[in-house]
Amino acid sequence: MVCHVCHEINRATHEGHDTVCARCGAALHFRKPDSLARAWALLIAATIMYVPANVLPVTETSALTGVQRDTILSGVIYLWVSGSWPVAALIFFASIMVPLAKIIALMLLLVTTQLGSTWRVRDRARLYRLVELVGRWSMVDIYVIGLLVTLVQLGGLANIVAGAGAVAFGAVVVLSMFAAEAFDPRLIWDAVEKNSGRVES
Repeated sequence: MVCHVCHEINRATHEGHDTVCARCGAALHFRKPDSLARAWALLIAATIMYVPANVLPVTETSALTGVQRDTILSGVIYLWVSGSWPVAALIFFASIMVPLAKIIALMLLLVTTQLGSTWRVRDRARLYRLVELVGRWSMVDIYVIGLLVTLVQLGGLANIVAGAGAVAFGAVVVLSMFAAEAFDPRLIWDAVEKNSGRVES
């Protein structure tokens, strides 16, 4: 049995019950406990937070001309109109498309796994690895906001603070990452074993 904490390989005893890692002492399991239930709960929470993340303002700018509140999409539109289309495209892709694609991909994995489907199991396993890989790049927009706040504060021309949308967006990213971590990809292959090793391509 492989430890989920330190990745040490341990000999299973008592059919995997009450087994601890010889290296770090963490509890060992053949499968992540309640994997589907925990992944569903986290994914539903991420899906709910996706709405305020795109509707509420991510930045509130106070200047001599007044207060301006910008959402992710309004910021993308402003950058596009002002000629910074590469930055606008990057933020649109990383902050709107990637989180939505992650949510849809995880829903697909959870539904097909829960139904015991043997449909394209290899592609679904690759999809899971892709979801894990791109998860860390979903925070690009927050990095841009942080950089923008720092630059403007140093200039002394205005005051920028992160809005409620930034908090909601951060929650989407974190919850979707936890959902991907909670999902046990080995469950994808259980259906194959139950169906005499037949794999649909």
